[in-house]
Amino acid sequence: MERFAAIALLSLYVHEDGLKKHCLATGAVMKALAARLGEDAERWETLGILHDIDFELIHGDMQQHGTKGAEILKEHGIDPDLAGIVQRHNHHLFSGTYNRPVEIALQAADSASGLLIACALVKGGRLSDVTVKTVTKKAKEKSFAAGCDRSRIALIAPVLALPEFYAVAIDGLIVIRGELGLT
Repeated sequence: MERFAAIALLSLYVHEDGLKKHCLATGAVMKALAARLGEDAERWETLGILHDIDFELIHGDMQQHGTKGAEILKEHGIDPDLAGIVQRHNHHLFSGTYNRPVEIALQAADSASGLLIACALVKGGRLSDVTVKTVTKKAKEKSFAAGCDRSRIALIAPVLALPEFYAVAIDGLIVIRGELGLT
């Protein structure tokens, strides 16, 4: 699925600006990771953009999160494999079962996108001023971006060293920084 089509589909179900930006950011990180790992960048970006498509519909019911998203994606003719990855990304239900690089990457990208954006915000919204050193330091502060699950980010270690992951993720976000309201 092409990026603009994925965003259009997301917009049918997600209306809150912050959640849309989170999905775009996760997509950008996924795209950059795929390119770094020799995977299908468009497919991984689509997955990142659509991973929380059901979030507003489930009203916080984490027993439905992912499952409802997979149903929506299947209804729209999205590849069943992608729909399955969306379903399984709910770490409340599937924690510890991620073996495929794409599943591991989604766990890391989902949490890291928020951490990286928070780092940019403390730099006055200048994503271009965020470095691997900045992210590494801020990630150690448990109270900073407390909602970003560091254990999910750490899952990337068998696929890519954490400093390199942060560098790739920053580069991915820089590409769409204007869409995220950052400079």
